[in-house]
Amino acid sequence: MPGEFLGGNAVFLAIAAFLILCIFLGVRIVPQSEKFVVERFGRLRSVLGPGINFVVPFLDRVPHKISVLERQLPNAHQDAITADNVLVKVETSVFYRITEPEKTVYRIRDVDAAIATTVAGIVRSEIGKLELDQVQSNRTELIAKVREQVAVMVEDWGIEVTRAELLDVSLDEQTRMAMLQQLNAERARRAQVTEAEGLKRAVELSADAELYAAEQQAKAKKITADAEAYATTAIAAAIQASGIEAVQYQLALKQVEALTMVGKGDGKQMILVPTQALEAFGDAFKMLKGRA
Repeated sequence: MPGEFLGGNAVFLAIAAFLILCIFLGVRIVPQSEKFVVERFGRLRSVLGPGINFVVPFLDRVPHKISVLERQLPNAHQDAITADNVLVKVETSVFYRITEPEKTVYRIRDVDAAIATTVAGIVRSEIGKLELDQVQSNRTELIAKVREQVAVMVEDWGIEVTRAELLDVSLDEQTRMAMLQQLNAERARRAQVTEAEGLKRAVELSADAELYAAEQQAKAKKITADAEAYATTAIAAAIQASGIEAVQYQLALKQVEALTMVGKGDGKQMILVPTQALEAFGDAFKMLKGRA
């Protein structure tokens, strides 16, 4: 009896232990940041998501536990040649996450190396389509094209590229010095052009000023001529209206005034008066006396 009792307990304990082992092997608790790939007899059985999952003990196994967290590849440096044959050194950074572990596990061996190689090829191809100035000025557009093409290339691997950045585009020392010389030459040329345009503008302004002065002088002369013509017309009209005697009378007054001015002085000088002047003075005196 005691032997049978001990034997029964051993069987019970064995069954209990087997059940516990089955439960342990059949229950899989998957963390939020991971996914489990389940195989049965070497073939893909299922992919377990976060939480409690059940598998068939001894038949199903979990050979791959894949993290679905976003990952960053080490910054990569590669050379590229632009469309204008300038060698540039490009530094890239890529972030990605695994969305379909079953594709990643069974279609690609080294994910990081595959993505790095793909990004390097696409970057070289896209930069080869642009000139150096376009690479520098259109970096945002270039990054968008690289990210789009990388996303298409890695889609079959169950990977989502979240970010792809061109951190730096640098030149070798010789190319940099050559471009610096070219830039300095361009600046000097622009300075010369600016100076020449300034001189040209100064000459144009000086010519405009001279032309304006000439126009104003011509206008002044025209006004003076118009005034003289008007005075002549007025005198002619006065002569026509008053007769020649009025003109002679005015001339006689002017002659008398002129002789009077000549005669003014301190009494020490000698004045010689021509005979014609005396006759004119006499005629003027007669006319004045007649007027009186």
